[in-house]
Amino acid sequence: MAGLASSPSEPGLVALEEELTCSICLCLFSSPVTVPCGHNFCSSCLELCWAGLSADFSCPQCRATFAGRPKLQKNTVLCRVVEQLGGRAGLGAAGEEEEEDEAAGRGAQAPQICCDSCLQAPAVQTCLTCTASFCSEHLRPHRDSPAFRDHQLCPPLRDLKQRKCPQHNKLFEFFCDRHGTCICSLCLLGHKLCPTSPLQVAKANAQLALKKRLVELHNQSERATQAMNTVKTNQSQAAETASEKKDLIKNEFLEIKVLIEERETQALKAIADEEKRVSNKFDYIYGVLGSKKKEIKSLRDQIEMALTEGDDILFLKRAAALQQTPTKDAFVPLIEMDQNLLHSTYQSAVNLKDVVKLSAIQCREKRVEAKQTPGKTKTPPVASSNRTFVGKKPPGPQHTHKEKTFHQAQATLQVEADTKEKKKPVKVAPTTGTLNAAAVVSTKELIDSFLKKSREELLQYAANITLDYNTAHNKVILSERYTRMSVSDIPQNYNHHPQRFIDCFQVLGFQCFKRGIHYWEVELQQNNFCGIGICYGSMDRQGPESRLGRNSSSWCIEWFNSKISSWHNDVEKCLPNVKATKIGVLLHCEGGFVIFMAVGEKHNLIYKFKAQFTEALYPAFWLFSSGTVLSLCQMKQ
Repeated sequence: MAGLASSPSEPGLVALEEELTCSICLCLFSSPVTVPCGHNFCSSCLELCWAGLSADFSCPQCRATFAGRPKLQKNTVLCRVVEQLGGRAGLGAAGEEEEEDEAAGRGAQAPQICCDSCLQAPAVQTCLTCTASFCSEHLRPHRDSPAFRDHQLCPPLRDLKQRKCPQHNKLFEFFCDRHGTCICSLCLLGHKLCPTSPLQVAKANAQLALKKRLVELHNQSERATQAMNTVKTNQSQAAETASEKKDLIKNEFLEIKVLIEERETQALKAIADEEKRVSNKFDYIYGVLGSKKKEIKSLRDQIEMALTEGDDILFLKRAAALQQTPTKDAFVPLIEMDQNLLHSTYQSAVNLKDVVKLSAIQCREKRVEAKQTPGKTKTPPVASSNRTFVGKKPPGPQHTHKEKTFHQAQATLQVEADTKEKKKPVKVAPTTGTLNAAAVVSTKELIDSFLKKSREELLQYAANITLDYNTAHNKVILSERYTRMSVSDIPQNYNHHPQRFIDCFQVLGFQCFKRGIHYWEVELQQNNFCGIGICYGSMDRQGPESRLGRNSSSWCIEWFNSKISSWHNDVEKCLPNVKATKIGVLLHCEGGFVIFMAVGEKHNLIYKFKAQFTEALYPAFWLFSSGTVLSLCQMKQ
């Protein structure tokens, strides 16, 4: 092909060489056939490509599919063009001259092969039978004499010695497939157990195998191209997904910034309003003091004028009148800014900062844990991971526990929305006893298993409860970092809050629970006129139904002197008297029960409620009189 491409005698055919190349074997067409889509291939290449197919026949070049196997016919026109390009056409009478020209052309490029007879003229052909090369003159006997008719002629060869068996000095005639080498007829004795074949047959088989290999390489190249396209498509899809996520994250952070800026504006406005209120009072006092100063100056001027009076009678009259004019010292009333407002506003900003900081730290720790333990996720403790909080952190000492600060800050941010969305609950029938028989049995077994646990085993579900300042009645006093409650005879003048109890001396816990198992303990320090229970956050804050146990939203145990009762949905049940100074409360949200027990060396069951809880539950406490004191026990988790 290289010789054809460089031949200057046929420029038209050379220009068509690429068009006459099979796209499968990348060689000039051999018996070209045309498929229905118009593309041409070697007949043998196409047969190999479609070998083993019974359907889904397609063009190897354009991938056009055909309903059935197309009937292939030889393209005679294309075949003749290929023959002309290969120089095989028109070799009749001018064959000797073309061979000489071809030999002369090869001699211009490579060292000349001389005739073995005259050793001068260039050889035009080589006789493999004679193992000699001849010029046109000495080749004439091979062409004219019938005795040389069976001799095998070929273009001039330089390596005749390499075509002979070095052992027997005979031409190679066979090929051993097992050893991959050419052998002569005498070597067959040594290779009688090997698969051998004539050189022409071996060459045809090798050509067929190489063409099949070319087809396989072509298919592999197509599959590699498809894989590359798939990778590019996946890459673009990944980039698009990442871009969408980036936009979503930007929008989320933009919304966070807007919320934080809104909180900043509200906090600064609250401080500015308080500053303006105090400044107006100072302006008013300043004006009153200015008027007082003018009155004093006027009286002083009158006294000085009286002292210059020469008439004794007029002086005495004016002096008596001036002495009776009352004067008072300037008084500055105590004007202070609302420290509760300042502290709560500042604390809300600090809590918001802690929320953001703690969220960032937790996110970073999760990423580190995910890198250290790939494929595994760390499950947070049940007792603390399933809590939601409603309420606002009251002014007072700050708690040092990070989780408590985090939850209080969340409550500060959500209290307004919770207040707006809160609706009066609809009174429903008690849910106790609505479970089917199987569920009842399962719940009873679960309750029994918890009643058998020791206090040390229950402490794994311990929750440190604090009291919510915003729910406390005006006469309920909170102390000892919001873990102790008592009743005062004097109202405390708490700020108005929609979550505050109005009629009953009650207060709720700051924490609330919607999922998981939780345990806390309450100590009865003084008196026994009190109630301990749980309730929904939607329970009424005023009216007769705001009392614990007098509605469908609360469950409690009451101590009224020596009488102990359970209350739910305004239904009382008297209980055996249990002498205890510490009460344990175990809440199982998914199990649908709450257990009240007397804490001691051995837990004694006081009462248990079974219900299907539909809302988040808060610890709740009721105090009867000023002599009642309850304290929450702080336990390590």
